[in-house]
Amino acid sequence: MADNQIDATQWVARYSDYLFNYTIARVNDRDLAKDLISETFLAGLKSMENFKGDATERTWLVSILKRKIIDHYRKINSNKGKAEVRINYDDSETEGDWLEERVADKYDRTAEDQIENEELGTAIYDCMDGLNEKQRTIFRMKTMENFDTEAICNAFDITPSNLWVIIHRARKAMADCLENNWL
Repeated sequence: MADNQIDATQWVARYSDYLFNYTIARVNDRDLAKDLISETFLAGLKSMENFKGDATERTWLVSILKRKIIDHYRKINSNKGKAEVRINYDDSETEGDWLEERVADKYDRTAEDQIENEELGTAIYDCMDGLNEKQRTIFRMKTMENFDTEAICNAFDITPSNLWVIIHRARKAMADCLENNWL
């Protein structure tokens, strides 16, 4: 099979578990996750001719799934008649790197570092649980999953300025929580 050809008959067997885990972490609803994955597979079937082989099948399906998740949030958070935000916000700041700076060097393979990383991961998710649902979802989408500013703004019907206020407040709350509970 050529690099740019895909075998849709194997998608469910090869990718459904991965896509389910990816989706459930973002929508926290089993039935909705299954629906989004089904929509992803259907969209993939409809656009198979657009697959260029620049990425793996799984990466291509995940990119379709990301759009389905964004569309879901856009649908539940937008009001009819409101225009989509089309502002390009300068997100070249490295402000999102603060979380990664706290993680031990991944190439240092000592047991202590592995335990420290696991403890930090647990602490981060515990601290995220302290955020309200909208703040937690937006924080995860922007900081951890690298969604575009415009996509998040469209999904939640907020302005880029409002997005950055939410991100700033979430980071502050996360930093305070980590300072008190982990460091």
